[in-house]
Amino acid sequence: MSDSVEPSGWQRVARLDPVRMADALYEHTGVRLTVEGPCPGGQVGTAYVRLPDGHRAVLKWRPGTRLADLRAGPVAVTDVLRAAGYPAPATELSAQVGPDVVLVQELLPGTPPGRLGHAALDRALALNDLQAGRLAGHPEVPETELYLTGDGPGFCLHGPLREFSRRSAALEAWIAEVGASAPGRLPGVDAVHHDFHPGNLLTGPGGTVTGVVDWDGAGRGDRRFDLVTLRFGLYPDAAEPGVAERLDEILDGFPEEVLRPAWACMSLRMTDWAIRHFTAAEAEAWIGFAERGAARLG
Repeated sequence: MSDSVEPSGWQRVARLDPVRMADALYEHTGVRLTVEGPCPGGQVGTAYVRLPDGHRAVLKWRPGTRLADLRAGPVAVTDVLRAAGYPAPATELSAQVGPDVVLVQELLPGTPPGRLGHAALDRALALNDLQAGRLAGHPEVPETELYLTGDGPGFCLHGPLREFSRRSAALEAWIAEVGASAPGRLPGVDAVHHDFHPGNLLTGPGGTVTGVVDWDGAGRGDRRFDLVTLRFGLYPDAAEPGVAERLDEILDGFPEEVLRPAWACMSLRMTDWAIRHFTAAEAEAWIGFAERGAARLG
């Protein structure tokens, strides 16, 4: 195996074509959307749209997804959380378009922070507490998978780590070792966002969180997984001084049976994504960050 290989041979995730998806939604629902332009950030992409009554919303696309599965999982999760006062977006319109799902969701106030500050971290922690036990009466909502021993659907792929470099192959071996002794899903009855990073946190005046978006992977499990995701989202420089250190102290208090598989899952997700979508140097940096946590956890 070479020291590293270029990631160009790995399949990248397709991006949203908002005009085509808006046309498809019109064919299925009769609702004509006006596409205003792309939303900032994200890998698959979202777009701002305007509905016939004039109000603005967000157009989303979920390739290779069944609408029934979204309604039974992520949409059910946000419905429960919204009823508890959690700032999650409502789903205003949805349709199955061939093998894909097209969604129109409520446009929440605020914008992603340039760097997460202490006020935003305080609010994020409070929201994470609000997720506790919310799905105790909803056993039909699936538990979120970790993909430690097998590939996820378009993400959390093991092959890129095995082939990219010796370091990434060693990291993948550690992830598989963790998976061999951990459950495939973190058990629990909490609501789990599963992609709780700063790009999905909207902030307003004073830097506090006004909304949490992109619940497409949400399910049932242990809400502490979201704080591990947040820690990865702060790397390399997405937080004000002291914020990452505060979060590290919180993570250090998690039991090993939670922190170890959660760190392994996020290590897989972020390094696989970096190998396939970023430069080789950026991929090596993500591998280094994941390695440091793995070495600490053993």
